[in-house]
Amino acid sequence: MASAGTASVLGDVIRAQRQMANLSLRQLSALAQVSNPYLSQVERGLHQPSVRILRSIAEALDVSAEALLGQTGLVAGGEPGEGSATASAIMADPRLSPPQRAALLGVYRSYVDEDPHPAPTLDPAPPGRPAPGRRPRQTRRPTR
Repeated sequence: MASAGTASVLGDVIRAQRQMANLSLRQLSALAQVSNPYLSQVERGLHQPSVRILRSIAEALDVSAEALLGQTGLVAGGEPGEGSATASAIMADPRLSPPQRAALLGVYRSYVDEDPHPAPTLDPAPPGRPAPGRRPRQTRRPTR
């Protein structure tokens, strides 16, 4: 059985996902077909949902149950970058609110999930100068 701390972290993740989806507690409870009081207790870490309930909540939030668990650091391999020391540190930092944790995890994942070998690109030209390899654009002067 998981500890109360685990339930609290999972509740924080669910709340952050709900807030990012702009859903009220009542809306999510209706979508997930879970009672409003029970969902509130899950978010506050008072109850740990069963696998069936967790999947229902995840489906209503349009994420996978594995991704929710991955964001808590409970399982590795949820989404790339989840379960890492960085993701765990973000989730464990008491100074961050649940929406801040979710936002930081999103930014972190966006960097981790990037292609490690991006295609080379030309440096953009400074304002007023042509891009490398291009001739300056000729402007016509009005004739009189």
